[in-house]
Amino acid sequence: SKVSRDTLYEGVNGLLDASAKKKRGFLETVELQIGLKNYDPQKDKRFSGTVKLKHIPRPKMKVCILGDQQHCDEAKANNVDFMDAEALKKLNKNKKLVKKLAKSYDAFLASESLIKQIPRLLGPGLNKAGKFPALLSHQESMIGKIEEVKSTIKFQMKKVLCLSVAVGHVGMKSDELAQNVNLSINFLVSLLKKN
Repeated sequence: SKVSRDTLYEGVNGLLDASAKKKRGFLETVELQIGLKNYDPQKDKRFSGTVKLKHIPRPKMKVCILGDQQHCDEAKANNVDFMDAEALKKLNKNKKLVKKLAKSYDAFLASESLIKQIPRLLGPGLNKAGKFPALLSHQESMIGKIEEVKSTIKFQMKKVLCLSVAVGHVGMKSDELAQNVNLSINFLVSLLKKN
């Protein structure tokens, strides 16, 4: 690991203690902010990668299913928000409505029959928002896939040298938060080494 265990726990415990002393009216997210040194976004290759964390960093993350009939029925039974092809057609590629949809959710999952139609039905809006749906097949458990999406974080190097990702929340145990931070850092280092 790139960070010593002592340093990691010192940071995590300090953060959790401070949060316990100053309680907010909501579950605060813990973000990991990393500044890259000796990296030139002009010359060096930009990178992007996702990693699944051991503990869900954002339990309140909102996911919407863009589904065929079977997936919509399953979503309804599990109390998960969903839209079918008809509902998507009604948005009529209206940029404002698609933008509103993208803003309403943190992530989307789509049935195979629908995922191919999304650019045609919605235009580039979800893609522009960085929220193009992940594929949900009928072989997978919907709830399992939602948990996976909630556990996955993305590192994306753009023009700035500061990366910020949600790695947990203040309701976690220090071990859980430390494991997530460690996984995130090691994954980022592996991305940097490849480039």
